[in-house]
Amino acid sequence: MSALTFTVKRPTEQRIDLSPLVCQKLRDLELSQIAALKLQTGNKLVRVDELFDVSGTDSQNIVIEGGFYKLDYIGKELDGGSISVNGDAGAYLGQGMKAGTIKVSGNAGIYAACELKNGYLEIGGDVGDFVGGALPGNKQGMKGGTVLVKGNAGSRVGDHLRRGQILIEGNAGDYLGSRMIAGTIAVMGNTGRYAGYAMRRGTLLLWNQPQISATFNDCGTHTLAFLPLLFASYKDLNSRFADATVAFNRVRRFGGDLAETGRGEILVKA
Repeated sequence: MSALTFTVKRPTEQRIDLSPLVCQKLRDLELSQIAALKLQTGNKLVRVDELFDVSGTDSQNIVIEGGFYKLDYIGKELDGGSISVNGDAGAYLGQGMKAGTIKVSGNAGIYAACELKNGYLEIGGDVGDFVGGALPGNKQGMKGGTVLVKGNAGSRVGDHLRRGQILIEGNAGDYLGSRMIAGTIAVMGNTGRYAGYAMRRGTLLLWNQPQISATFNDCGTHTLAFLPLLFASYKDLNSRFADATVAFNRVRRFGGDLAETGRGEILVKA
C-alpha cells in the first residue's frame, strides 16, 4: 500500500487545524470519506479536498507534502502509526502524542511536542518556543518519549518537563528547562540566559558553558559512568547525537535550582 498523502494545493491566508488527520481517526475510512472531512481554517470549516490533493491508501503512514507554517496541530494525540511532513509545520506539532512517529523536514512553530506522552518526534530545522512544555495554565509538560531538533530551539524548552528527553543539535533560547520536574534536555549549541530556572529535578546536559544563576551550586568536575550508557542509547538516531566522537563522560556539575528543591543538575562538558 502507498502512504496516504495530502499535498497542499496552495498556501492559505488563515491557519488550518489538522488535528482530524491522524492515523487512528482515519483507519477505517475510505479515500472519499477522508476527502470530505471538514477542517477548521479561520472562522469556517473547509473540506479536506479543497485544501489538499489526497492520494494513497495506507492511513497508518501519512505524508503531508508542501507543508508550511500555518498547518497547526499536526499529529495531535497521535496514537500509533507515522506522519511525515515534507516542508514546515505550524504550532502545536504532536500535542499530546501518545505513540508513533512524527518527522518534519523543515521548521516547526511554538509548543511543538507540548504535553507529549510517548513516541518519537523529529524536527529537521528550527523550532519555536515551549518545545515539550505545558499548555498555558497546566503544570506538567512532556511526560515521556523523545524529541529531536536538528536546528535551533526558542525559549522555554522543556518548561514543566515531567519525563522524557529533548535533544537539540543547535542552540536553545532563554529559560532552558524552566520549572522542570524531571527528564533530560541535551543541547549541543549555545544556550540563552537563566538555564534551569526554577527546575526541581532533572538534567540539563550541555556542550557549552551557560550563564549560571546564583541559585546553582558549583559541585566541581566529575566522571559520570551513566553518560556512556546514555550516549549509547542514541546510536540508532539519525542525528549528531549518534556520533560517538561527540560523547563525553567528564563534566562540570552545577546543582540547583536552590530556589526550589535544588535536586536538579546542569552538566557541562569539561
